[in-house]
Amino acid sequence: MSRELRAFIRDELGFEAGDLALFERALTHPSVGPDNYQRLEFLGDRVLGLVMAEWLSERFPREQEGTLSHRFTHLVSRACCAVVAGKIGVIDHIRLGKPAWESGVARSENVLGDLVEALIAALYLEGGLDAARAFIRRSWAELIDDQAVAPRHPKSLLHEWAEANRRKAPVYTVIDRSGPDHALEFTVQVAVNNVGEATGTGSSKQDAEKAAAEALLEQLK
Repeated sequence: MSRELRAFIRDELGFEAGDLALFERALTHPSVGPDNYQRLEFLGDRVLGLVMAEWLSERFPREQEGTLSHRFTHLVSRACCAVVAGKIGVIDHIRLGKPAWESGVARSENVLGDLVEALIAALYLEGGLDAARAFIRRSWAELIDDQAVAPRHPKSLLHEWAEANRRKAPVYTVIDRSGPDHALEFTVQVAVNNVGEATGTGSSKQDAEKAAAEALLEQLK
């Protein structure tokens, strides 16, 4: 296991690890026990944000803050982190409790995103900002290259639609929350008064709100 993990860190993260226990923790889901990735994910999220803000400022020197914010929000999202997780094969190294494996948690966008952020934190703690930056810039390069136009978040688009059509702001309501703590599923309803409503599901409230906004925008086309 340690040999496989060391090879993964070297080949996919571009780093020669000294403290394997740190990276093992970064790959350990809360279903295994208290020594898991959650605190590392908290740190890695901030490191990713700093590196991404720095990179976008360099890459798009003429863009306004609002446009940069749209790019930033997309690139640090769980969806993009999960894409990176797929590219580097994180799923082959996750440590999960048996019930979590059986419920399909290993393929959850939220969990995969958290794991990537935890690995970024491990790189930062052992190799410093340069190690974390090198991994982020290599792994997110294609995602940035694909952004010919800055993406817009569905919730922002729906809010703008409501304003343009002189409607009250959309209202989001959580109508269901189910599943165990390690595999929660939220259902959210969004409504624009006298226009319509739609629902969306996701492994976080934010993801469910995004799905609901996308569904209502589709109705409004």
